[in-house]
Amino acid sequence: MTDIFGTLGPACADEKILSKMFAEGMTGIRINLSHVMLEDCAEDIQRIQRAALDNGVSPKILIDMRGPEIRIGNLKEPMVLREGDRITVGCEGIPVTETAVKELECNDEILLDDGKILAVVQAVQNGSALLLVKRGGTLQSRKSFYIVGKEPDTPAVTDEDLENIRIASEYGVTGVMQPFVRSVSDLETLRGALNENGGRDIKIYAKIENMTGVNHLTGFFDAADEIVIARGDLGNAMPLWELPKVQKQISEKCNEHGIPFMVVTQMLASMEHSKVPTRAEVSDIYNAVLDGASSVMVTGETAVGENPVEVIRYLSRTAAQVNRNVFKR
Repeated sequence: MTDIFGTLGPACADEKILSKMFAEGMTGIRINLSHVMLEDCAEDIQRIQRAALDNGVSPKILIDMRGPEIRIGNLKEPMVLREGDRITVGCEGIPVTETAVKELECNDEILLDDGKILAVVQAVQNGSALLLVKRGGTLQSRKSFYIVGKEPDTPAVTDEDLENIRIASEYGVTGVMQPFVRSVSDLETLRGALNENGGRDIKIYAKIENMTGVNHLTGFFDAADEIVIARGDLGNAMPLWELPKVQKQISEKCNEHGIPFMVVTQMLASMEHSKVPTRAEVSDIYNAVLDGASSVMVTGETAVGENPVEVIRYLSRTAAQVNRNVFKR
């Protein structure tokens, strides 16, 4: 059986909607802690657990940690950026960590919000950088800030992550997603923190989101319970036309070693606004499961999309079609 994961958000926070999602085949849910702390999600988790129980499901609850990923800080309001605009990031303008600004050099390319927005560094001075927008979009708080070709030395587990880990077991968390895994020590650090805080039974999901993770993949197998092919940021680390090949390579290596893996990102992106997916999206899900994925996950589709129940229906039924017709599970 393939696990079907949605992502918690305002679009599916209502208990009735969650119940319908579990009825359609959802087996677990991701809570993105890039924007909130786990203790702020207590009522949400209770609703998740009640909705799952109503449908005879023992839910898998995953928390996605902040980890080493760089994000912008909080904005007063969303910013509409257009091609040709100039913006400042750092201690002035859009808030970004000092660590990130120190890495910046002229002509560095910056991908914001999983690559939706592209900018180029024009100048760096006094803790801030001037960027020229090359591809516009609407920028919101806490979105990703990726410096193409660079990996700043940031901690695998942040202070906020540790606060969340301390109460993870108490809150019914079954798995932790570790972003941007770079080395086995990142996973060992996380496992140590879990073990010290009553989380020995909590599984570790290692997110492969850069080429360092791809190149060290097999070294993670003894430290991770499941590998996550996180195509959003992974797609920023290479030309997009190379991403399918890398996804296949990761799948093959996981299968060779008997390691479960998950495929995530934009599986049903069109359904944020449409009640029906594209044929390409359905084929993407089918092929991911056919390649052996033990889990598939949607993110914004259920967190902020207009059709969270329909999203889970298509995700679940497409996966079930593979299991029924090919694997005969």
